[in-house]
Amino acid sequence: MLTEWVRMGGIQPAAVVQHVRATMHRFRMRFLTAALGAAMLFVANPSFAQNSEQKPGDKPQAGDAKEAQKKIDEFAEAEKLLGGPAANPECLWLGRRVVSLLWRDDLDTAFRHLDLYDRFGCPAGHIQATFRCLVRQGNIDPKAADTLNSRVHGCWVNPNAEPQGTAAVPSGTTNR
Repeated sequence: MLTEWVRMGGIQPAAVVQHVRATMHRFRMRFLTAALGAAMLFVANPSFAQNSEQKPGDKPQAGDAKEAQKKIDEFAEAEKLLGGPAANPECLWLGRRVVSLLWRDDLDTAFRHLDLYDRFGCPAGHIQATFRCLVRQGNIDPKAADTLNSRVHGCWVNPNAEPQGTAAVPSGTTNR
């Protein structure tokens, strides 16, 4: 029946065969692409092939809950003291990371994070004010309980804070 239709319509049988081959080739390429994509998903994320049931020994640690509560408290404190976009969780997290990286002289990574910080619409001036506050406080004593992260957070929520212990110490320079 197909041959009669081809003859009556004036279509050459070779053209029909060529059309069928092209269609089958496209189908094979689509199937191959889909199969490769699925294989890449399974290779990239091996958890698909693993059992997701939690074992009795894998209970979350109490320290994890304390850390999570600490982060929530820090976000709430920033929201209460700052308000505005600098208090948004994404701005707080990225901004504190940028300032910490700047302090540790990891400028390449700091600038990559700063690009993300800007993309979220966070205030760039707050990074500058926080870093200024951190620098004014001086070096961090490795033996002290005050860590870089806590100092960065303190400067983030109050960038105009006076450095502790330096207000009463007179400067060694004089103008004559």
